[in-house]
Amino acid sequence: MLRAWGNRPGTNLLGLVMGRTGTAGWVATVTFTRDGYVKDNEAKDLDPDKLLSQMRESADASNSDRIARGFSAITIDEWLQRPRYDYAGKRLVWALPLLDVGSDPNTATINYNTRALGRDGYFSLDLLTDRTHFEAEKPEADSLLTMLDYAPGKRYQDFDVSTDRVAEYGLAALIGVVALKKLGLIAIATAFVLKFAKLGILAVIGMGAAVRRLISRAKNRESS
Repeated sequence: MLRAWGNRPGTNLLGLVMGRTGTAGWVATVTFTRDGYVKDNEAKDLDPDKLLSQMRESADASNSDRIARGFSAITIDEWLQRPRYDYAGKRLVWALPLLDVGSDPNTATINYNTRALGRDGYFSLDLLTDRTHFEAEKPEADSLLTMLDYAPGKRYQDFDVSTDRVAEYGLAALIGVVALKKLGLIAIATAFVLKFAKLGILAVIGMGAAVRRLISRAKNRESS
């Protein structure tokens, strides 16, 4: 589904989460990146305006790949929610609109991004929706995030400085702004575009419902 919408999911994707009903217009991607312990000492120094400028530059650089694959070039709008780090919960949250170049801002895909830090990496749980439904569907991502936790021994506070690996980057990289020359990463790779999402979601939900009906019928025949 993500590839059909013009994304490159990468190798860290664990799966997609979506609403149970056809009225749910959101999808959440879940990934885990095992790059080591990400230090959060730079949280107070995050500069949202500088981060946004750097992400826009990286988005421009990635557009040639999208165009070559037959998709529209995209641009990044202003922050919908500026980056915020929860020191106690070790959670980083922000929201960013992506839209086709020259299109109506109201058609933007909203990436509501959350990062949950652990001992040897971090989970990414990113809700994809549109601007008109963002505020109503944002609690879905918050609810999913509260259900995400690490097992004892894998938590952020379980880090052992004598044995564990430390990531080569800090919190700014989790927002998509990595030292590009050092790590060779593109910022926009941390964001997804949601295209034809509701049609895709409805198709998957409909297919799932059909499969459940077939299974139910088969069980009824076996028991009769």
